[in-house]
Amino acid sequence: MAIDTGPRHPEKVHRADNPSPRKPAWIRVKAPTSAGYGETHRIIREHGLHTVCEEAGCPNIGECWTHRHATVMILGDICTRACAFCNVATGKPGAVNPHEPDNLAETVQKLGLRHVVITSVDRDDLDDGGADQFVRCIARIRATSAATTIEILTPDFRHKDGALERVVAARPDVFNHNLETVPRLYPGIRPGARYYHSLRLLDRAKEIDPSLFTKSGIMVGLGESRVEVLQVMDDLRSADVDFLTIGQYLQPTRKHAAVDRFVTPEEFEEYREIGRAKGFLVIASSPLTRSSYHADRDFAELRRIRQELLARV
Repeated sequence: MAIDTGPRHPEKVHRADNPSPRKPAWIRVKAPTSAGYGETHRIIREHGLHTVCEEAGCPNIGECWTHRHATVMILGDICTRACAFCNVATGKPGAVNPHEPDNLAETVQKLGLRHVVITSVDRDDLDDGGADQFVRCIARIRATSAATTIEILTPDFRHKDGALERVVAARPDVFNHNLETVPRLYPGIRPGARYYHSLRLLDRAKEIDPSLFTKSGIMVGLGESRVEVLQVMDDLRSADVDFLTIGQYLQPTRKHAAVDRFVTPEEFEEYREIGRAKGFLVIASSPLTRSSYHADRDFAELRRIRQELLARV
C-alpha cells in the first residue's frame, strides 16, 4: 500500500469553516446506552467532577464508562488556552475547588478503579499552573485507595518554576504529557504551547525520577506527513519516553481545525510496528486510540515489560 509522505494542505488548520471528509466505517462508534454507563455517569455527577471524556467529546466514552473507567479532569472545566483541536471551553476559570481531591478519592473508591487517570485544563492563571492540586489529588487517592495506580496527564506548566518537580515528587505511577501533533503544526493547532518545551518536560520528568513511567500522545490526520510522525517518535525516544499513543483526530465542531484525512487502520498498524522497533515499551496506535483509552490494561503491560527487561540484566 502506498503511503503519502508529504505535507497535506497545512493551511486547512487555520480555517474554521473547512468541511471534514466523511467518516469512514472504521471510525464510527455506537451511542452509549448500557447500565454501567449510567452508573458511572451518576457517580461522577454525585461528586461534582468533570471528565475529559465528556468535555472533549471522546468517541470511546460508551465503552469506557460501561466498564466504569473515566478520566477525571481537575481544576474546573474552563481552560485558559484555545487549542484548535480541543472542545474544552476557553475563558476565565473560577477558583480552585478545595474539596476536589476528596471528591475524586471518593469517586475512585465507588468506581472500584484499579488504575485512575487524572488530567486537567490548562491553568495559566495560577502561580503553579495547578501543580499543587495534582499533588493533593494523588495524596488523597494514596490515602484511601492504596492499591490503585495513578496516571496523570498534565499541562505543560510553562513559566511555572518548580511545578513539574512538585508533581513528580508526589510519585504518580505514570507521568503523561501529550505533544499532540508535529512541531510544524503547532502555530495553528497548539498556539499557546511550544513543542520543544513539552518534549523537555517529559525528558525532565524522567531525569528527576528514572523509575517513573513516562507517556505521550499525538493525533494524526491534521496534515502531518509520515516522516514528521517518525521524527516525533525519535524525539520522544531521545527523551526516554516509555509509552506512545497515536489516534485519529476528529473535528469536534466546525469552529475547530478540520480533519485533513482519515488515516487508515493499516497505517496505524505500521506506526505501531515502527514504534516498537524504535524502543517504546508500549505503543497504542489505532483510529480510536486516545491517551487514556485502555490505560489500566496498558499500564499492566508497561510494568510487565519493564520487569522482564530488568530480569535480563
